[in-house]
Amino acid sequence: QVQLVESGGGLVQAGGSLRLSCAASGSIFSIRAMGWYRQAPGKERELVARITSGDNTNYADSAKGRFTISRDNAKNTLYLQMNSLKPEDTAVYYCWVALWSQLIYWGQGTQVTVSS
Repeated sequence: QVQLVESGGGLVQAGGSLRLSCAASGSIFSIRAMGWYRQAPGKERELVARITSGDNTNYADSAKGRFTISRDNAKNTLYLQMNSLKPEDTAVYYCWVALWSQLIYWGQGTQVTVSS
């Protein structure tokens, strides 16, 4: 099992920045990939960014050039640095973990609101 605790969401003006954090605990040695998804009201949950155990990253087109995913293995923490935020980035952001066993875990979500 893996437990995920997110933090760092909030209200920011357009053009501002936020950094989301996701602290992982439990069976972290079996993590294959970690990432961030988001879900806006009335929309499906979508991938924002993902990083594998080999540090390969991929981003949604909407995040490229503005968001950076990273992780601190010593702290077992995943980050998402979000710059140049836009009102359309407003959503609940979820931390996601995939294990080598194919099990998937989700965080509880953190709200990001970008005002225009």
